[in-house]
Amino acid sequence: MFQFRKLEMRHWDFWQSIEIPLDAQIVTIVGPNGSGKTTLLDALRTLLALPCSGRRDYKRYVRNNTEPTAWLRGVVDNPRRDNGDLFPYPFFPITNEKVTLFCRVKKQGGDWLRQYAIMPGEVELDADTEQQLEWRGVREYKLDLEKAGLTRAIAEVLALEQGDTDKLCEYSPKALLDLVFQVFGDKQVLDNYQQAKTEQKEAEQELAELTRQLDGLGAKVEQMKGRANRYLEWQGMQREVAQLEKNVLPGLRYLESWDSMWGYIHQYKGVRRALKVREDELARSDAEARRLEADVATMQSAEQAADAAYKALWEPFQRVGADARDAEKVLSQRDKLKALAEAESGADAVELADQLGRLRGHKAELDGKVKASKDERQQLSELQFALQQGRQPAERFVREMRAALDEAGIPHQLLTDIVEVRDNSWQTAVEAMLAPYRHLVLLGRESDKQAAFQIGQRLQYRHFIVPDCEAAPKAVPGSVLEIIALKADAPAWLTRQLNNVQRVKSVEAGAGVQGDWITREGFHKERRGARFIGVDVRDHAFGEAARKSRLDEVSRRLFELNQQVLVWEGEAVEVGRQIASLQLQLAGMDAIQQLAARQDEFAAAEQVLPGLQAEAQRLGGELASKQAEQESTRKLAMEARLQEQRVRDVRDGLARQVSELLNQVQVRQAEQTRQIEEARQLSEALEAAGVSKSGLPALKEEWGSVQAVRHEIHRQQERMEHGDWERDASVLELREKIEQDYAALLGETESRGREVARARELTDDARGAYINKLRATVRAYSQNIRRLGELSGISVEVDPPHLENDDAALANAGLTVRFDFDQKGLMGLNDGEASGGQQVMKSLILLIGLMMDESNPSGFVFIDEPFAHLDVLNIDKVGAFLKATQAQYLITTPLTHNLNAFAPSELTLCTYKKRPSERWAPMITQTRRRLDAARGR
Repeated sequence: MFQFRKLEMRHWDFWQSIEIPLDAQIVTIVGPNGSGKTTLLDALRTLLALPCSGRRDYKRYVRNNTEPTAWLRGVVDNPRRDNGDLFPYPFFPITNEKVTLFCRVKKQGGDWLRQYAIMPGEVELDADTEQQLEWRGVREYKLDLEKAGLTRAIAEVLALEQGDTDKLCEYSPKALLDLVFQVFGDKQVLDNYQQAKTEQKEAEQELAELTRQLDGLGAKVEQMKGRANRYLEWQGMQREVAQLEKNVLPGLRYLESWDSMWGYIHQYKGVRRALKVREDELARSDAEARRLEADVATMQSAEQAADAAYKALWEPFQRVGADARDAEKVLSQRDKLKALAEAESGADAVELADQLGRLRGHKAELDGKVKASKDERQQLSELQFALQQGRQPAERFVREMRAALDEAGIPHQLLTDIVEVRDNSWQTAVEAMLAPYRHLVLLGRESDKQAAFQIGQRLQYRHFIVPDCEAAPKAVPGSVLEIIALKADAPAWLTRQLNNVQRVKSVEAGAGVQGDWITREGFHKERRGARFIGVDVRDHAFGEAARKSRLDEVSRRLFELNQQVLVWEGEAVEVGRQIASLQLQLAGMDAIQQLAARQDEFAAAEQVLPGLQAEAQRLGGELASKQAEQESTRKLAMEARLQEQRVRDVRDGLARQVSELLNQVQVRQAEQTRQIEEARQLSEALEAAGVSKSGLPALKEEWGSVQAVRHEIHRQQERMEHGDWERDASVLELREKIEQDYAALLGETESRGREVARARELTDDARGAYINKLRATVRAYSQNIRRLGELSGISVEVDPPHLENDDAALANAGLTVRFDFDQKGLMGLNDGEASGGQQVMKSLILLIGLMMDESNPSGFVFIDEPFAHLDVLNIDKVGAFLKATQAQYLITTPLTHNLNAFAPSELTLCTYKKRPSERWAPMITQTRRRLDAARGR
C-alpha cells in the first residue's frame, strides 16, 4: 500500500493555499481546539474519496470561501511489491516512484461536485495542470485506490472519527475476524474462492432459472395441450352442428312437415264438418227466430186487440155504472126523506151540525185518497206502457244526463242496456250485485271522455262515466258472471268483480267457499264481512226477466188501485148525499114537501134502476172476461218475446261460431297449402343434399323432434360463442413446437445440473484453500497482537475460530480476543469491565496489529487524538507501538497534552486558529525531528 509524502490545499476551508510535508512515519498534528486538525484529516479523507468525520462533508469546507473551485493535491509513493504478481506496483501500470492524486471541488449548477485524477510522478498544481488531467468519477477513482491497497476495510479504519480510536474493541468477534482477513488475507485466494462461489451461485441461479423456465414451459405445455384439446373439441362441435344443420334438421323437418301436413288435413276436415253442423244449426235457429218473430207480432196484435176491447167495454161499463149509482142515490134520498118524514119534527139542530162537520171531514179525506191513487195510477200507466214497449224507464236525472250526451253527439249506453240474466232463478242475486251500478254510463268512444266528464260535472251526475271497456273474460264456473250475458264490452273491474263472486245455495254452503259468495236471496259475503244486499222486485232493472217482473208488479198494482178508487169514490158519493141531506134538513126544508116535489124523479129512478143494474152486471162480466183475456194475451206476448230473445241470443252465438269457423277454415286451408309446398321443397332439398329418406325414421328415433335438434344446435352454438375455445388451427403446431422446446430445455437443464455439481466441487476446493489461508492469517494476526501486548505489558490471548469446510460455519466464525491488564484477570473485547484508557489500549493493539503484516506492509493510518484518555506511562507504550510498525501514522493531539505524546513523532505540524479580523487562517508550521545517524533516530 502507498504512503503520503506531501499535501497541498487551495481554498480549503479558511486556508487560501498551503502545502505541508508528510514524508515521515509518524506525523503529529498539534493545535488548539478549532485550529483545523480535523479539517486537515478531512482534506486527506476527501482526497481519498472517504467520508468526512462526524456530520461534516466536503461541501462544508468549500463553502467557507468565495472561490468557485477548491483543490486538493497529494503526493504518495508507489513502491514495488515483491509478491504483486500481475500488479507489482500499487498504481500499476504507473511505475513511477511517486504518484500525484488530484481532487477538484467545483461549483456547478448550484451544487458542489467532486472530480479526481491520478498522474504519474510528482506533478505541480499550476494553470496548465487542469487541462492535462484526465478526470475520473468517484466510483472509478475508488476502484483505482482499492487496487492500490486502500481496501474497504482500511477505508473504514481511516474514516474513524475524532475520539473513536477505541471503537475497534467494540467489534464483535465475527466483525473483527472479517476485518482481519480483509486486511491480511491473500487477495488471490479470496478472489479464487469468491469467483468459485460466484460461479457456483451463478450456475445454481442459472439452474434455478432453467428449472423455473422448465416448470413454466411444462405448465405452458399443459396449457397448450388444454388449448389444443379445446380447439379439437371446438372443431368437433362445429362438425356436429354442421351435421345437424345439413342432414338431421332437414330430415326431421321433412318428417314433421309431412306429419303436420296430414294433421292439418284432418283438422281442416274436422273444422269443415264442425262448420257444416254449425251452419245447419244457424239455419234452424234463423227459421225458429223468424217463426218466433211472427208469433211475437201475432201476440202483440192480440195483446193490442185485447187492450182495445177492454178499453171499449170500460167506458160503457163506467157510464152504466154511474147511471145506476145515480138512480140508486135518488132512491136512497127518497128513503131518507121518508125516514125523516116519519121522524119526530123536533130533532136537535146542534147534533145535526156536528154530524155534518164529521161527514165533511171524512169526505175530504176520501177525496184526497182518490186523488193520490189517481196520480199513482197515472204514473203506473205510463210505466206500464213503457214496459209493454220493451223499455226500462229511468229516473229523471238519468234522462237528463242521457239527453245531454245525445245533444253533444256522444254515443253511450247504460249498464242496464247490455246486461241479460240467463238464469231467472238468480235474478235477485244479480240485481243485488249490480244495484250500485244500474246508472253506470258506458261511452262508445274513449275519445269522448273529456266532454262526457264535463257534462257529468255540470249536471252533478253521481254515478260513474266509464270511457274504457273491454270484452268480458272467460267466466269462472259457479261465478255470478257465468249467468250473465253481456251484449257489449263492459268495464274490466266490474266483470272481474262478478267473476270473483261464487253462487251458493245457502249460507251453510258458503262456509266451504274460499273468497266472496252470494245466495239467491242476496246475502253477500266479502272481505269486510257479510250482509244482506237484496233488492225489491219493483226495483229490478237488468234483463228481460226484470222488465217482465216489473210489468207484472205494475199491472197488479194498477188493478189494486182501480178497485180501491171505485170503493173510495162510491163511499165519497154516499158521504156527499148524507152531507146534502143534512144541509137541507138544517136549512129547514120539510121532508114531506121534498117527497112531493120530487115524486116524478123518484118514480123515474125506480123505473130505470133494474135495467141499469142488469146492464152494469152484464158489462161487468164482459169486462172481467176481457181483463182476463188481456192478462192472458199479455203473458203470452211476454213469454213469446222472452223466447224470441233467447233464440236470438243462441242465433247470435251460432253466428259468431260460424264466423270463427269460417276464419279457421280459411286459415287452415292456407296453412295446408303452405305446408304441402314446404314438404315438397324439403323433399327436393333432401334429394339435392343426397340424404336418403330411408334413414329418416332412425333420425326420428334418435332425436325425437326438430325442436330437440334446434335446441341442441342452439346449445352447441351458445357453448361455442360463450365458451373459452381456441379457434386458431395454429395452436396444434404451437403445441408441437412447445413440446419440442420443453424436451430441449429438459436436456439443457440436466446438463446444467451436472455443471452445478462440478461448480460445487470447485467451490469446496476453493473453500478448503480459503480456510487454510484464514487459519494462517489468524495465526499471524494473533502473533502480532500478542507481541504488541508483550511490548505494553498486557497479556493477550486469542481463541482461534472454529473453522469447517462449510459456508454456514464460516459465516458464523469469529475471532475472540481477551486482555489481562496488570495481572487482574482476562477481559473480553467489550465486556464493560475495562476503563476508558484500557479501551484505547485494546483498540490500538487491535488496530496496530492490522498494520504489522511483513508480507503486505500497510500504508498509513489516521488516528484522531489517541492519547486523550491515557496516562504518561501508557502514552510511552503507545509511542513504542507506533514505532514498531511500518505504517505511516497521522496523529492529532491538543496543545494541552503531555509532552510525551510528541516522543514518537518525526514530523510535527502546528495549526493555528483564524483571527477574526483576517480572512484566511495562518500557515501551518512544521517541526522535524533531527535524526541521530548512530542511533537511527
